[in-house]
Amino acid sequence: MTHAIRIHKPGGPEVLQWDEIEVGSPGAGQIRLRHTAIGLNYIDVYHRTGLYPQPLPLIPGMEGAGVVEAIGPGVTSLQTGDRVAYAGPLGGYAEERLIAADRVVKIPAGISDHQAAAMMLQGMTVRYLIREVYPVKAGDTILIHAAAGGVGLILCQWANALGATVIGTVSSDEKAELAKANGCHHPIIYTREDFQKRVVEITEGRKLPVVYDSIGKDTFAQSLDCLRPRGLLALFGQASGPVPPVDLGLLAQKGSLYITRPTLQTFIASAADLKTTAEDLFAVVASGKVKISVNQTYALKDATQAHRDLEARKTTGSTVLTV
Repeated sequence: MTHAIRIHKPGGPEVLQWDEIEVGSPGAGQIRLRHTAIGLNYIDVYHRTGLYPQPLPLIPGMEGAGVVEAIGPGVTSLQTGDRVAYAGPLGGYAEERLIAADRVVKIPAGISDHQAAAMMLQGMTVRYLIREVYPVKAGDTILIHAAAGGVGLILCQWANALGATVIGTVSSDEKAELAKANGCHHPIIYTREDFQKRVVEITEGRKLPVVYDSIGKDTFAQSLDCLRPRGLLALFGQASGPVPPVDLGLLAQKGSLYITRPTLQTFIASAADLKTTAEDLFAVVASGKVKISVNQTYALKDATQAHRDLEARKTTGSTVLTV
């Protein structure tokens, strides 16, 4: 029998249950995927707590990697035995799952299943942020919150490779060193420094064209004050909670600022967009410009502890659940 982690009611890490499930055979356009590794992401916490409500019972998890076990009618792009990875839809915390064939991509040689599981959601998020939401270019100075997190470390490396000067916020000296080792030129320890004031100092008052903010409520107001006129706040997460309602007149007062609240699924909605985004990510990793650091692994059945550590900010880089 196949097992999965399921949520039957919203709550803390303790609501994650190890259940037996029935997967079944793939239907038209589907494959049956046997997971080897599953990515752990903060959005999993949002789904678990009900911040992003989902029908229950729910198998969380939005990315994974593994082997194609069976192919449904009409699938011609894949064969059994292919190594594939995906980011979305939900259902990743399972030993096996069904998924649409056009939602997975083949993993190229030279990239491990653990790397693929750790990079799909976070890496493709970085790709749309710095290629499409605000195309980072040489000479830009940018701010990345949670620079020592999974998305943060990839974002620091990729932006650095593009020739940007990277400022990043972190919570400790240890995380500052980690961020610096991954391309962050100016780590700011926000637990003892005012990051907005430090941004002004570092930029000699010029401020920034873009702030990448996955924290939300706790950083929102100061992030706006880090932007130069016509600057962009890319709010792509809310680890500290949702941002309260905002008077849009504030954006005019602070210099005709822009705010966007993008999601990865919008940028990979079509199979063509998914393929382009994944190939760009695989290429930058294969080139060595971006290294995927899987710093923690947990057995899938130990997802409760993984969630506890993630919320306690005990994790750095990427984390995978293994099957």
